[in-house]
Amino acid sequence: MSSWITVIGVGADGLDGLTSSTRDHVACADLLVGGERHQAMVPDSDLKAGAERLTWSCGIASAMDEIANWRGKSVVVLASGDPLYFGAGSTLARHFGAAEINVIPYPGAFSLACARMVWPIPDATTMTVHGRAHAGLNLHIRPGARIVALSWNGESPAKLANILRDRGFGPSTIVVFSDMGTVEEQRFDGTAENWPHATVPDLNTVCIDCTPGPDANWWPRTPGLPEEAFEHDSQITKREVRAATLAALAPQPGELLWDVGAGCGSVSVEWLRSTDGTRAIAIERHEDRLKYIETNASTLGVPRLEIVAGEAPSALSDLATPDAIFIGGGVSNADILKACWERLAGGGRMVANAVTLEAQQQLMNFGASHDATFTRMSVARSGAVGELTTLRPMMDVLQLYVRKNDT
Repeated sequence: MSSWITVIGVGADGLDGLTSSTRDHVACADLLVGGERHQAMVPDSDLKAGAERLTWSCGIASAMDEIANWRGKSVVVLASGDPLYFGAGSTLARHFGAAEINVIPYPGAFSLACARMVWPIPDATTMTVHGRAHAGLNLHIRPGARIVALSWNGESPAKLANILRDRGFGPSTIVVFSDMGTVEEQRFDGTAENWPHATVPDLNTVCIDCTPGPDANWWPRTPGLPEEAFEHDSQITKREVRAATLAALAPQPGELLWDVGAGCGSVSVEWLRSTDGTRAIAIERHEDRLKYIETNASTLGVPRLEIVAGEAPSALSDLATPDAIFIGGGVSNADILKACWERLAGGGRMVANAVTLEAQQQLMNFGASHDATFTRMSVARSGAVGELTTLRPMMDVLQLYVRKNDT
């Protein structure tokens, strides 16, 4: 079937910014889809007789089902700017497939903002806090970073300034453009430490040039962050072992990790930080550690981490099928190993670390029947002994790695 869904990118200037041929698509639509703001741009007189409208107020899933009912007719979806850049086009493409969709883009907020700042787009970090936690900014903060963020509303710039200031990046310059491409376009300037605008117009884009202050702190995205990067109660996979664990898990975009017995969530947090487009679920039964996981996910820029309060294996029953599993707590329980293995997707990887002899024995028993490989990790860290220095060994860790056959 040829494309029956046309996704049209619209700028802040509305339909006036579209070509006549693009406007013809709107005029011929059997179903016009878009948010309230976009729907208001199209009077009934611009639609053909009998055309219907659909907004997103029913929810994305319900809207996709309703759009499917119009297959074979002309469906036009109005979206902001470039529909494939944090827009409705990406959702529609995943749901219906590229063969059924025609996309007509418009210069999006990222292109417009970078043009005004004279920033090469490939050198800028683009992100959105529209409908997402502002704490996602923490992932991208580093000296010299140029960040362009789509806002949620007029309060977003002030909230982002607060995050920068809390991280010691108060000298960072912030430029906000609102209503770009219209006669109402405005520019707001300031620094994170002295941001003077409590609110700006809701339709705005934030440009941040990150500059550290004397007390700035930031972390690289490479796995193996020091323990002090996390809040924890000492139940944390040490950085040397954690780096090796992430290497074994081998995160890829689109993949889902289960972090079973997550402790403070260090492995699932680093899984999300290491590769864009990954997903993770942290499963933990201790209430205090659940708070650590939530805090660490926020301060390290991955608030999308899903947290499940419960004890494995019972807490695993309703979770989405994982592509990778890390078991850090409860390894001595053979039922947890068995349940995780049964739920792991074909081709998926399972990694488990054990310190106690009892837990190591369970790993050996499990690995013997699943063609697993083992690695023993011995780590020693330097420390003072009087006026001299020595290496103090940490407890050895036995790591199991096993890949599930596709069959």
